[in-house]
Amino acid sequence: MFFSCKNKKPAVTKEPDVYYTCSMHPQVHESKPGKCPICKMELIAVSKTAHENATDEVELTDQQIRLGNIMVDTIRNGSMGEQVVLPATLNFDQRKENAINARVMGRVDKLYYKNVGDYVSKGSRLFDLYSEELNNAKQEYLLELKKQKTLDNTIIDFSQLIAAAKNKLVLWGMSESQIQELQKNNKETPLTAVYSNASGYITALDIKEGDYVQEGGSVIKIADLSMVWVEAQVYASQLAGINKGSPAIVQFPDMQGKEVKGIIEFVNPEINPDTRINLIRVSITNPGYQFKPGMQAYVLIKNHPTKSLSLPADAVIRDSRGASVWVQISGHIFKYRMVETGLENHDRIEITSGLQSGDIVVISGAYLLNSEYIFKKGANPMEGMKM
Repeated sequence: MFFSCKNKKPAVTKEPDVYYTCSMHPQVHESKPGKCPICKMELIAVSKTAHENATDEVELTDQQIRLGNIMVDTIRNGSMGEQVVLPATLNFDQRKENAINARVMGRVDKLYYKNVGDYVSKGSRLFDLYSEELNNAKQEYLLELKKQKTLDNTIIDFSQLIAAAKNKLVLWGMSESQIQELQKNNKETPLTAVYSNASGYITALDIKEGDYVQEGGSVIKIADLSMVWVEAQVYASQLAGINKGSPAIVQFPDMQGKEVKGIIEFVNPEINPDTRINLIRVSITNPGYQFKPGMQAYVLIKNHPTKSLSLPADAVIRDSRGASVWVQISGHIFKYRMVETGLENHDRIEITSGLQSGDIVVISGAYLLNSEYIFKKGANPMEGMKM
């Protein structure tokens, strides 16, 4: 008897093929039935599968699929890139914006335009400036004229002195007609009028009456609105079908859908690394100044349609590491997969690699499925994935 007990081997306990979890708290794993330690609901039995240990897969119950509104669709080849719709905003054509700067230090004695948005014609009187330096230069010019008249001889060339004094007045902002009037009256006035060198609307008014301006300081900015810029934001994935010089249609939703044809004049060569957004610019004519800077618009760009795989935009999860989707392996098992994207319009996105025709992809509830994976596995599925 002693001999037989000595040679008896201990029984090996087999790992059960089921575990018990909570439908509301799937992170709970128990080896026997009972109540959830969190919400006190009855635990349910779940069969262990090979997918439990897969690092890029997650299994859901029927209840979780219903509550999460998980919907799938089979990806197939289709037409992509027929039209791209981009949100846009109108802006000044900066090539037609003129800045009126102070040529000499002084005080603004009188301002003739006091509101941003006022229309100014070329040659209009903008403000009167009192400047000691400019008044001294006027006296110097008149003095040289007087010397030439009274002391003209062959020793001193007064024409050069007069030209130098006149050049100083021109550099400090006086026009030819103002200098001729000064010469005619033979008397300098304390105030000097400053006139507009362009027509347009005032976009910035940096002074008020009584303010002192420094040499080179900004006073008024005037923009010609006969042309305006339509600036649209473009995702990096949409740039493949957008080229400088391509035709575009600008649509104004606040003007009963009015449309204007234009040309893409500028594509920013630099992409914002934080938003992955680029900027394109369409220049359009503005008859009657009906289009105002700041208005909202849409830029419609038509491309040649191409045959490619595409998905609803909500099916693709994007973050700093790239783009990904969830693929259904079987009825309850979903696998995480990295993809590369291409063209994108307002509701669909092209898949250039990572999927093939016939794959069943989650098109609704992808973000909830991603959260469920993090909840169960305790890590983001993108961790460890190579870009």
